[in-house]
Amino acid sequence: MTGALDGLIVLDLSRILAGPTCTQLLGDLGATVWKIENPKTGGDDTRSWGPPFAMGKDGAPTDLSTYFMCANRNKKSVAVDIATAEGQEVIRKLAARADIVVENFKPDGLAKYGLDHTSLRAAHPGLIYCSISGFGQTGPNRDKPGYDLMAQGYGGIMSLTGEPDGQPMKVGVGIADVMCGMYATVGILAALRHRDQTGEGQHIDVALVDAQMAWLINEGVSFLNTGTLPQRRGNGHPNIVPYEVFATKDGHIIVAVGNDAQFRRFCDHFGVPELADHPDYATNPKRLENRVALIQKITPLVASQTSAAVIAALEALKVPVGPVNTLDQTLNSDQATAREMTISMPRDDTAAGAVRVLGNPLKFSGTPVSYRYAPPSFGEHTAEVLGPPEDG
Repeated sequence: MTGALDGLIVLDLSRILAGPTCTQLLGDLGATVWKIENPKTGGDDTRSWGPPFAMGKDGAPTDLSTYFMCANRNKKSVAVDIATAEGQEVIRKLAARADIVVENFKPDGLAKYGLDHTSLRAAHPGLIYCSISGFGQTGPNRDKPGYDLMAQGYGGIMSLTGEPDGQPMKVGVGIADVMCGMYATVGILAALRHRDQTGEGQHIDVALVDAQMAWLINEGVSFLNTGTLPQRRGNGHPNIVPYEVFATKDGHIIVAVGNDAQFRRFCDHFGVPELADHPDYATNPKRLENRVALIQKITPLVASQTSAAVIAALEALKVPVGPVNTLDQTLNSDQATAREMTISMPRDDTAAGAVRVLGNPLKFSGTPVSYRYAPPSFGEHTAEVLGPPEDG
């Protein structure tokens, strides 16, 4: 076995990030993934989202942008034009061999080709068909396009992110796409379980905006129960104080005090035990109420010491504290190495002979993830998957 999903076939009609995140995860878990790419456009849009690109042996950029590579390992690229009758027939034949279809066309966008969930599941009742879109298959906004930034804006997360007096701010990566892909994967695995028990496939409808609303988590539930709109707090926490980024003498650190005992130890280190006894700060609810005054008192204390000194001292006192790493510090760390969070995947067509990608965070005791195929060049596996052309 190459993973828990070994033997399953995924027909991937998706592109950009949400769908490819889902299908890459299924591939990591052992499924065979056929990535269908449009020969008229040169494949997935993200192939051109660079630089940077992986470089070929001739020193020229390949069609492997680093953006494309982040979500397309463990897949086989198949060039098919689904706008043609021939291409549609190819997809139907592949669907007959597949267990799962993932697509992110606009709602009903594949119906004109006879490749929608109704058509394919009528022919193959056990097929699990997952549709990813901006706003879902129903609702007043179903026909609007869906992009990560728009989902973050519509779904509310930008109203919570950023400095209090600054602009609403998106998360630094396409987190709405990624989380939608994660929800899609969970849905597919649940549908597989149902099919194992009943033999029945089903249609899964998952939307970027729905997924983004779902992970408003505590702030969303707080609003629903109080009617009070949360405010942007920069790096501050809505329910815990102190829990944010502080400047030090030589950089920045994170302090995440989770209870009153930790706050007392924090105050002891900085020589201000009286803060832990003060009625305005002795309990977390009071610290929340008096957040501004407390942070003004703490800030110069932290700024008087180096990051290393504060981290070492607070760690010894079992007060949650940590660095604010740059990516070189993160991905070159001994922790990243120990957890195999960076992976080198060999390729014959690149000058370096390999491309580097981020690892999968899932660690299984019995069916580990595997890294079998590097992100593919456009159409690299067309002949392998489709076989020789039929006579005539």
